[in-house]
Amino acid sequence: MFAFSLGLALLPFISAKVIDIQVGQSGLTYSPEAISAVPGDQVVFHFHAKNHTVTQSSFADPCGKKDGGINSGFQPVAANQTDNLPTFTVTVNDTQPVWIYCAQAAKTPASHCGAGMVFAINCGLDGAPNSFTNFKNAALGVGASLSAAAATPASTSDAAATWTTAAYGDYTIPPAPTATQVTQVITLDSTSTWTTTYASYPGSPAATPASAEGAVHTVTVGANGQLAFNPPFIAAAPRDTIVFEFHQKNHTVTQSSFDDPCRKLSANGATGFDSGFMPVAVDATSFPTWNYTVTDTAPVWAYCRQQTPASHCGQGMVFAINSVETSARNFSSFQNVAKALNGTALSAITSSGSNNTGSDNTGNNDTSSALSVSVGSAGVSLFVAALIGTFL
Repeated sequence: MFAFSLGLALLPFISAKVIDIQVGQSGLTYSPEAISAVPGDQVVFHFHAKNHTVTQSSFADPCGKKDGGINSGFQPVAANQTDNLPTFTVTVNDTQPVWIYCAQAAKTPASHCGAGMVFAINCGLDGAPNSFTNFKNAALGVGASLSAAAATPASTSDAAATWTTAAYGDYTIPPAPTATQVTQVITLDSTSTWTTTYASYPGSPAATPASAEGAVHTVTVGANGQLAFNPPFIAAAPRDTIVFEFHQKNHTVTQSSFDDPCRKLSANGATGFDSGFMPVAVDATSFPTWNYTVTDTAPVWAYCRQQTPASHCGQGMVFAINSVETSARNFSSFQNVAKALNGTALSAITSSGSNNTGSDNTGNNDTSSALSVSVGSAGVSLFVAALIGTFL
């Protein structure tokens, strides 16, 4: 009798099915766009060329990320890749509607969601207020609003500039502001006077340092095991010194550019700065440092080029000097580009010779591209698995 009851309890999960969804196979679409599913079903998203996400939103805000919701992260796929496609699996645990969108180029006129790249599980039927048609139309409305806003002149100097794509992949980035070359006489006191020429941007800091020697800013790298610079961005004047203090594991501080955050800067004959790898033992009590002297007020972008076991830059370990936080090219925007482009041009990064890595001392080599989450009543699948294990 007990075995019969257990069988009834497990029946929905034993009869569960796998539902395959193609992401970006035919343009900016999920195919199919909407499905019905029962508890225990697995929805497997297969990512095709370009760089898309599976991100949970809400019916009221179709292109806005739901706090604590499903999120595959960006899944970059090369244009010529046709097999071994990355997947992301969602296990359905109830019959409530689940709303999904692609977060590529979010909040920009090139938004994939704004172009209608949305998906739903257990949405209402056509004619119902929460139908997929209404959800998709709301997403298209967001896209139309973003395009209209971009076409409307604003008060900032870069408002008329157009959005462009990053160095590779299909990620859209805000326009670069226009710099003005300024020559200025700097006077600190009667004995400290000099002339400096610098690139002035809307919102950039003044060129006058705190003293003739400049101020000293300390930035910790990888402190407390975090893949982060702390603080992640600073405002600094010419002559200021930034002291990077390297903590446990093995990190770098390497100059890059806004549109190519995870590769060393090399453009127009200029090569970016690079501290080199700074390995630090787990039990270290003193920490190596590397100094950088600020020479301009223009934004400077940097990253950690560690690639073992995975790209630190791709996980958001980036840094900025004089990023204009009131502009579209603020630090958060730069970090989003780094996360979005991670891995899109892995072969180009590897062959460039600028990203040879040392061990990060973690011993973690998990590089699987298959991800899985549950949606709905958390713990149901775990309970059933435990129950089965008890009687085997």
